[in-house]
Amino acid sequence: MDTMLGTKLGAQQSSSQNGQETSPWTSGLGMKLEAVTPFLGKYRPFVGRCCQTCTPKSWESLFHRSIMDLGFCNVILVKEENTRFRGWLVRRLCYFLWSLEQHIPRCWDASQKVMESTGVQDVILGRAPGGAGEGQLPSPAKKEVQRILGHIQAPPRPFLLRLFSWVVLRFLNCLFLNVQLHKGHMKMVHKAAQTGSPLVLLSTHKSLLDGLLLPFVLLSQGLGVVRVAWDPCACSPILRALLRKLGALFLPPEANLSLDSSEGVLARAVVQAVVEQLLVSGQPLLIFLEELPGTQGPWLSALGQAWLGLVVQAVQMGVVQDAMLVPVAITYDLVPDACDTHHLSAPQGGLWTGALAVLQSLRGWCCGPQVCARVHLAQPFSLQEYTINSRSCWGSRQTMEQLLQPIVLGQSTVVPDTEKEQEWTPITGPLLALKEEDQLLVRRLSRHILNASVASSAVMSTAIMATLLLFKHQKLLGEFSWLTEETLLRGFDVGFSGQLRCLVRHTLSLLRAHVALLRIHQGDLLVVTRPGPGLMHLARLSAQLLPAFLSEALGACAVRALLASKVPPEGPWELQGIELLSQNELYRQVLLLLHLLPQDMLLLQPCQSSYCYCQEVLDRLIQCGLLVAEETPGSRQACDTGRQRLRAKLLWKQSGDFTDSDSDSDDFEEAEGRYFRLSQQSRCPDFFLFLCRLLNPLLKAFAQAATFLHQGQLPDTESGYVEQLFQFLQATAQEDGFFAECADPSLAIKAVWTFRDLGVLQQRPSPAGPMLHLSPTFARQDNQEKLEQFIQQFICG
Repeated sequence: MDTMLGTKLGAQQSSSQNGQETSPWTSGLGMKLEAVTPFLGKYRPFVGRCCQTCTPKSWESLFHRSIMDLGFCNVILVKEENTRFRGWLVRRLCYFLWSLEQHIPRCWDASQKVMESTGVQDVILGRAPGGAGEGQLPSPAKKEVQRILGHIQAPPRPFLLRLFSWVVLRFLNCLFLNVQLHKGHMKMVHKAAQTGSPLVLLSTHKSLLDGLLLPFVLLSQGLGVVRVAWDPCACSPILRALLRKLGALFLPPEANLSLDSSEGVLARAVVQAVVEQLLVSGQPLLIFLEELPGTQGPWLSALGQAWLGLVVQAVQMGVVQDAMLVPVAITYDLVPDACDTHHLSAPQGGLWTGALAVLQSLRGWCCGPQVCARVHLAQPFSLQEYTINSRSCWGSRQTMEQLLQPIVLGQSTVVPDTEKEQEWTPITGPLLALKEEDQLLVRRLSRHILNASVASSAVMSTAIMATLLLFKHQKLLGEFSWLTEETLLRGFDVGFSGQLRCLVRHTLSLLRAHVALLRIHQGDLLVVTRPGPGLMHLARLSAQLLPAFLSEALGACAVRALLASKVPPEGPWELQGIELLSQNELYRQVLLLLHLLPQDMLLLQPCQSSYCYCQEVLDRLIQCGLLVAEETPGSRQACDTGRQRLRAKLLWKQSGDFTDSDSDSDDFEEAEGRYFRLSQQSRCPDFFLFLCRLLNPLLKAFAQAATFLHQGQLPDTESGYVEQLFQFLQATAQEDGFFAECADPSLAIKAVWTFRDLGVLQQRPSPAGPMLHLSPTFARQDNQEKLEQFIQQFICG
């Protein structure tokens, strides 16, 4: 019997004795065990290969097909066999003995080498009056360098590191059911370390626990002490002092001063010298390229880009010949609530108040069912190789206002043949000191690495269950199996395995704070989402599924926009399937949607042009069965990949696409005769609706933001207007009782920033700071309606 899904809780609780809320552990879900086949066994995809376009040598040399069969290991499972000793006492002290046996190389104090570095000496001797002689620094300058160096790092203490590994091992075993790591991924990293180049690990950031979990995992796998670049704003002063002794690095506040500030110049020189000595010594460096979830700001971390810029600068200056970059990702069933930023910073109550808050949260977390975590290490690649090859992919770019505003207002129908330039992450001091070309290199490298990290991340069971609950699927057991298979078929791994009913039961127990289980007739269960903040939590969990279906979701919304102008949206599927869809029109709608959506969400590879991606979207729609080719008389067949007629000029794109596809953007002559129809298979209407709904929260927030333009109080500060829009989204969700997942502060921020880039809102200086104003063009009611209609065409009701 499949688990059913309901939509209304209150009426059923009061109307029937059978509608009482029950626990997933006593619900009878395990009456008959069914395995999810065939993908939850040995057929899971191997993810994490590097880009073959930008790093072809790394793609070939740092991978061997045999590593795909090595399987997973649980890094927190330590037994008697993991130590050199045996006996009953060893079985009780195995955690402690294991931590004593970890190889921790001796860490030398690099302060003298930093003092003697060329960059630091040039800065100090250049500003010291009268000079101090070659190699000799004035005493006040030495104290200033030592003060800055003490803020950045401290020599790691081996005793503290061993104690730390023992405490973290016990802590993780209390918190997690398991922490899985693919042994093949680890073998690729070890192979990269044997090249002699330093390892730089660049990770996503889901929780502050990442900064403790990742160094522990890498230490346990024989990579030594990993130096972690922490955010100084996330920790109290006492905690920062402790983390420095464990190998942490902190950017000094003076490094963010202006370029003409003498304190800023010295601080940046010291930081650069520290990174150079770190790379020369061969110690691994861990940098987080994401901001923490819930941060009111851009998704890409400005601090992470600053640290990455220092590494790029060191390689370009020849301090080290090369560096091996390793994309890293961590996924959790549920992100530990105890690791929120406000728990660790403790700015008002001090360290003990913050520690008490952490312990209280951990007690509640450890009392519940244990969650699973997965650490993903993608294939390493050479920074030097990427730098050389990536520059050939740089083409012309235009702002979002130049690309979309004429089309939104009906002044043009042609989409310009160029890429979108959109950058929301501010450039901080260390990155600002680089040349403009190197700044662009760092920004694109950051997106490239995050794309690899997200592509190698496993989809957890809670993300699949949250998606099914939000989209109101009626049979959870069957749909859970279907969605798992669809995810794996798209080359994304899942972070679970086992028997289907046990998986669903465990997942529902993890989501027990956000769902209610009600017994109904014949022993079935009704799973109901709780109103309120629970919907927001489920929406954030379901967002983990978007990267796996992003291409199809974009294509489905583009098809929806084409059909909106031809047939009624409420019309039957058979009526919509009659319409012919031109390939040119599909390309155009996909391009418009790509230009509208934020780059931080799409996270496309910078080496891939938008026109190549349009062809990929169309291919995915055909492969999943939503579109079927409709041949017209005299046209070349869609499956014909034979010789094409020669042209007077060759239309090369700077995208590295040398295939026979029709992704050239200079004209669409080859695609003029190609048409498609919607497939009439029985599963297609539901699957089409599922794909459209993946992007609906963001598109619905954009549409509501367009509606709010004539109600908002402008001028206002950016944060003030975001708050106005967020309150409007909440009020609209409460009135409609529908689409409540779009009432998210992060979506409000994305909408305001997108409208600012589109030219709808303009930022002007004022005595009180930058203020947002409604642009004269969109002050007119008819233009506001055009903007709303442009967004609404992509939304599927």
